[in-house]
Amino acid sequence: MTTTLLRVHRAATAVWIALILVLTVWTLWLNQVTAHHTRAAQTHCAQDYCDAVASPYGGEAGMVALLIGYAFLLVAGYAGGALIGRELESGTAHLAWTQGVTPTRWLTAKLALPALTLTAGLTLLVTVFHWTWAANRDLTFDDWYTPALFLARGPAAVAYALCALAVGTLTALLLRRALPALGVSVAVMWLLAITMETYRADLWPTRTRTATHPVDLPEHAWELAGGRNADVYYVVFHPESHYWPLQLVECGIVLALAATATATSFTLLRRRTA
Repeated sequence: MTTTLLRVHRAATAVWIALILVLTVWTLWLNQVTAHHTRAAQTHCAQDYCDAVASPYGGEAGMVALLIGYAFLLVAGYAGGALIGRELESGTAHLAWTQGVTPTRWLTAKLALPALTLTAGLTLLVTVFHWTWAANRDLTFDDWYTPALFLARGPAAVAYALCALAVGTLTALLLRRALPALGVSVAVMWLLAITMETYRADLWPTRTRTATHPVDLPEHAWELAGGRNADVYYVVFHPESHYWPLQLVECGIVLALAATATATSFTLLRRRTA
C-alpha cells in the first residue's frame, strides 16, 4: 500500500516537498539577506521614514506566515478531493478491496503516510519561521497574537493540517464525490479556523489591570478590552507569556476534533463495507 500510494500520488508529494523547500529557503533568505539589508538601510534613514524602510521585510514575513498558517486549506481540499473522494468516485477503492486489501487497511495507509509527511514538513517550516521571526521581531509590524503569526509559529499549524486531513477524509466518505468533497472540506476547515480565531482569547484566563489613571500595558500585550468606569481605568489583556498556553489549548481542541473525525471515518467505512 505504501508503494502504491507513493506512485499514485507522486505528483502531489513532489508539489508538497517543493512547497516546503521554497518556503524554507524564503524564510532563511529573509533572515540572512533581507533582514541584513533592511537594518543597513535603517542606519541611514531619517527617523520618520524608518518604518517605511522596514515594511518590505514585514510584508514578506507576513506572507510566509500566512502560507504556513493556512496551508491546512490545501490539505483539506486534497484529502477530500484527490486522496479519498476521487478513488471512491472512480471505483479505485473498491478495486483495491477486492485484491486482498481490507477497507480498514486501505484507509489506514491513506491516512498514515500523508499524516507523517504533513507533520515532518510543517514541523520544519514552523521551527525555521519561529527562529527567523524571533531574531527580527523589530522589523515586523504584526505581533504574536496576529492570526497568521499565531498559527505559523507553533504546533497549531501541524494540528490544523492533521485535522484537515481527517475532515477531508470524512467528508469524502460521506459524499463519495471528489469535487463536492473538496469544496465542503475547505469550507468546514475555514469555518473552524474562523471560529477558533473568534474565541481564541477565551481559551485561557485573561488579566485585568485597574488604576486611577490610564493603564500602561506590558510590552506586546494583547489588549482585549478597556475603558473607564467612574473614576477607575481598566484594561483586559493577555500578556505575551500566554502565547504557549493559548497555543497548546487550541492544539488540543483541534487534535481532538481530528481524532473524532478519524474515528468516525473508520466506523463509517466498516459499516458500509460490512
